[in-house]
Amino acid sequence: MRIVLTIKKILLGSMFLAVYFSSFSQAHNVSTGYRKPTDSLVVENLDQWQDLKFGLFMHWGTYSQWGVVESWSLCPEDESWTQRKPKHGATYNEYVKNYESLQETFNPKEFNPRKWADAAKAAGMKYVVFTTKHHDGFAMFDTKQSDYKITSSRTPFSKHPQADVTKAIFESFRAEDFKIGAYFSKPDWHTEYYWWSYFPPRDRNVNYNPEKYPERWNKYKEFTFNQIDELTSNYGKVDILWLDGGWVRPFSTIDQNVEWQRAITVEQDIDMDRIGHMARKNQPGIIVVDRTVSGKWENYVTPEQAIPEHPLEIPWESCITMGDSFSYVPNDLYKPTKVIVETLVKIISRGGNYLLNIAPGPNGDFDQEAYDRLRDLSEWMALNGSAVYSTRATAPYRNGDYYYTKSKEGDVLNVFHLSEGDEYISPASFEFPIPVDFSVERVRLLGYTGKVKWSKNGDRLIVQNPEGNLNYAATIQLEAK
Repeated sequence: MRIVLTIKKILLGSMFLAVYFSSFSQAHNVSTGYRKPTDSLVVENLDQWQDLKFGLFMHWGTYSQWGVVESWSLCPEDESWTQRKPKHGATYNEYVKNYESLQETFNPKEFNPRKWADAAKAAGMKYVVFTTKHHDGFAMFDTKQSDYKITSSRTPFSKHPQADVTKAIFESFRAEDFKIGAYFSKPDWHTEYYWWSYFPPRDRNVNYNPEKYPERWNKYKEFTFNQIDELTSNYGKVDILWLDGGWVRPFSTIDQNVEWQRAITVEQDIDMDRIGHMARKNQPGIIVVDRTVSGKWENYVTPEQAIPEHPLEIPWESCITMGDSFSYVPNDLYKPTKVIVETLVKIISRGGNYLLNIAPGPNGDFDQEAYDRLRDLSEWMALNGSAVYSTRATAPYRNGDYYYTKSKEGDVLNVFHLSEGDEYISPASFEFPIPVDFSVERVRLLGYTGKVKWSKNGDRLIVQNPEGNLNYAATIQLEAK
């Protein structure tokens, strides 16, 4: 993961669906050729996941000690997000050595996953995705495939009773009825099976030709398979396997219309059929998200740091940072609560889920400002959650400052009102169109306990605002006759 700034292009069609993003690194396209899962348990899990709407993403690793963009400074590509600070190493090789030595000082003594789970639950989040291993290869779980891990004796935190932080995080959030997601990077820039020391790394891709050295590539396939087997066997119920690093893919799946995919020059097939079937055997019904690789193992798509401009007819999730970075950066700039609420409303009105990233620091905790945002969110979600959860997109989706969702059963229409500016300003009355086939029986202004005055004028509903100004956004909930 890394920072992605703007949507570059959106292409929609009945046979072709793609969203491209300009970015500081890997642009993420919403893949073409989405294939709906046929496994009934996966279909059920995916439907439940779509009901949850709001989740917590956490990028955390040894890199938090330097406050740099997660993993990417190891990548020898000359891009803004891969810039190395000279104080961490005068040469590339010195930098890599010092980066990997961060394992020997990683000791997040304030780690308390129950604190995270409590704050996230209060804020209305319903699922969590945690980075069990990023591209740098440092495992935040007790893998037996490598000693480059948080539970290694080389890592000071290994002496902590919750040294296997993945286990502790999953258990804490599962206790609060969260769905559990394991982020896992398919590329691994630490292992000799992916970046072989015989050759220097050239870019983010494998640094040798797997077809020329098939034995080495087969070892990498086995290494990856075994780590995912560990995650899906030894960590309780896992609901989502969230695979990043879409350049590790069969060469035949490369979309030449996508710039970053054109940079892939070698075959990097890790046998997703074998991995996916193993994960489903270990975790029946698990959602597999092989990002940007369209087909049966990309059960939902994942636009990054952006929201599609139009509703998508397939399951999707926008992963967006609370601050400016996915990983911990000192003095990060956190988005105002109003912006977070507006982002949630826009995403769910277009049929998606919102995966909000908060990065723990080297001490093992969030910044206080992140907790402040979660507390503010908890107040809004406590009043408006019934218009968020178990809803789906519905026409007209958006009309000016009004955004629409409906209950899965279709008997409740939710209309959110947003306003421009730093503070939410609500009008004296709300006026918006309603679908011609929706016959209104009851109108509520969420958060207001009294009776609301309303009237109809053709296809438009006029709702008096008895509450005055509200926080962040207003929600009008309509029940059908």
